[in-house]
Amino acid sequence: MARSNDSSTDGYVDIYLLPIPERNVAAYREQAMLFGQVAREYGALRYREFRGDDLDTFKVGDGDLLTAAVVDFRSRAHRDEVMAKVMCDARVEQLAEARPLADMTRMSYGGFETFVSA
Repeated sequence: MARSNDSSTDGYVDIYLLPIPERNVAAYREQAMLFGQVAREYGALRYREFRGDDLDTFKVGDGDLLTAAVVDFRSRAHRDEVMAKVMCDARVEQLAEARPLADMTRMSYGGFETFVSA
């Protein structure tokens, strides 16, 4: 059955890819859990983080682990509304001011509109 490609009904996700030094995995996990909690408090539908496991085509430096975060929203407008609140939250501002656990210039991220849902 075909589904509409109206993003307001099919959803929208932000995806973040970040290589982090393996020595920082535990501390990064704590930060990610806090960020996810804040995002959920402001209306994100779901927040998940993944650790790279089978990454033949992804190249990261020695001692680095590739992480992927996926944040689910109802639509792009919903994402924009939620993330504006998240980024102004004092807890997230403290994370941004803390010593970085990874080289944030190596992060790739973006918003994705659902166009196939099987």
